[in-house]
Amino acid sequence: MSQTFLLALVLIPALVIAIVFHEVAHGYAARLLGDPTASERGRLTLNPIAHVDPFGTLLVPGALALLGGPVFGWAKPVPVNKWRLYNPHFGMMAVAAAGPASNFVLAAVGAVLLGLAMPAGVALGGDIEAGAALLVNGMGEPIWLATGLFYFILVNIFLGLFNLLPIPPFDGSHIVGGLLPKELRAGWEKLQGIGMALVLGLVAISWVFGTSFLGDLLVRPVMSVMGLYLALADAIAALIA
Repeated sequence: MSQTFLLALVLIPALVIAIVFHEVAHGYAARLLGDPTASERGRLTLNPIAHVDPFGTLLVPGALALLGGPVFGWAKPVPVNKWRLYNPHFGMMAVAAAGPASNFVLAAVGAVLLGLAMPAGVALGGDIEAGAALLVNGMGEPIWLATGLFYFILVNIFLGLFNLLPIPPFDGSHIVGGLLPKELRAGWEKLQGIGMALVLGLVAISWVFGTSFLGDLLVRPVMSVMGLYLALADAIAALIA
């Protein structure tokens, strides 16, 4: 099997788990804060099918891949009714933050498991490039498990930070909206309706000019945070050595 296919076998399950937990975290946070809408609509489930958006999860990424553009997509958002929350203003901020928080927790779990799964004598040194070097020896036992966990951590960090961008309709935009003065909040909330068009526009511009604006924006933060999680994996590995 080709390296690309093997890598897909690692990345796809990691991405599905990260997205599903992200959306379910939004729904559970909303329910805890007074809004049972997601629960009523059967969205508090770990079944990936319930969270697939046919257009954003399948058609858009597939078309972009076929056309050679930057692959981009999204899951079906968990429904939240802010007016059913006990405190709509604070509640929306908390619900928005719950999604990325779940990804950072998953990344921590992955780091602990990576520390337990790393082959004897391997130390990552908190370095993302050293972590990627796990692929050098192929995908045989036990390297495949460490490699899978490495990418599981990376996917969750990227998804968490990506959603914290203050661009409507990402989670970060809801957090920023809650922090804005009341007189500016209404105008900011109106941007939510055109947010996805804005994001797709940025992706299109990146494709036309051969750049990756959103990706480049996240490279350093992702590398820095990944280094912290790899250091945690090293610490776990040292404890059991």
